[in-house]
Amino acid sequence: MRKVIVLGSTGSIGVQALEVIAENPERFELVGLAAGTNAQKLAEQAAAFGVEHTALGAEGASDLVRGVTADVVLNGITGSVGLGPTLATLETDATLALANKESLIVGGDLVKALASPGQIVPVDSEHSAIAQALLAGTAAEVRRLIVTASGGPFRGRSRDSLANVTPREALAHPTWDMGLVITTNSATLVNKGLEVIEAHLLFDVPYDRIDVTVHPQSIVHSMVEFVDGSTIAQASPPNMKLPISLGLDWPNRVEEVGTPLDWTVASTWTFEPLDDDVFPAVQLAKTVGRLGGTFPAVFNAANEQAVLAFHAGRIGFLDILDTIERVVEKHEAGERSLEGVYEAERWARKTADALLDAH
Repeated sequence: MRKVIVLGSTGSIGVQALEVIAENPERFELVGLAAGTNAQKLAEQAAAFGVEHTALGAEGASDLVRGVTADVVLNGITGSVGLGPTLATLETDATLALANKESLIVGGDLVKALASPGQIVPVDSEHSAIAQALLAGTAAEVRRLIVTASGGPFRGRSRDSLANVTPREALAHPTWDMGLVITTNSATLVNKGLEVIEAHLLFDVPYDRIDVTVHPQSIVHSMVEFVDGSTIAQASPPNMKLPISLGLDWPNRVEEVGTPLDWTVASTWTFEPLDDDVFPAVQLAKTVGRLGGTFPAVFNAANEQAVLAFHAGRIGFLDILDTIERVVEKHEAGERSLEGVYEAERWARKTADALLDAH
């Protein structure tokens, strides 16, 4: 029986995590819940599960983690505000089931310095797939990580054709419904750039050995290539409950949490190279990742400001990446501390807003 705290319990990941817990009462006991601002839904969840310990906001989530003993903390908070709760979890003996990729990306060395070996278990489908595939060999036997991308709604388009796309078109993701910012990030491929940084930090593989391939069917969630030429892939129909369940009880598998592929039905899976000229976000993310320090935090914050400006009709789709690149170019490395990260984010948002106002 694993005692579980769920942070971001009213969001998509949190709600699905609670479903996994409810369906497996012999394996999981929910002992704490935290949400952002939705106090009513949080109270309803607490009542349904008989949970006494709840909290609102990121600071409340951090205090909850410090005050309630748990075996695993699922961080499903959205955005870099989840960094504080991530650090608070790593200060305990609990496993961190990490769905809040931003906290690792912007926290970087701060997070890695606190984490014990194996303490972080990824919940993103791509990184869960890599973690599963890595079980097939040793770290020394890994040649490359291959992160798959659906390609988003604009796969196959030319750069010029993207100049006048609308916010509504950018939100028409072919596979996932992930909210305004993350869905737009999938259209620009910024989300995949962030996932490359996350893969580097999670698995200690250099950026020149992490590739992105476009796989529109979203069945193969990522792959690991080994030195003998073998590639191990994790495949399943799109369903976040599978990686969530692994995060809650790694490396054990939860029965019937997902629906397997139907091998009696004909299907075709395709893989295409990423067009870096049309979608330069991944290469920019690798540059930012290599710079390290506060640069990933600046990349992430500038992107959020540019995405909001795009949806407000202030800039075009291609201006999102242009804005990020200009902000990154202006940045000078900041202090590697929690406050240093937050200060870099504030600077990035202010700088991005100034550029967007002048657009």
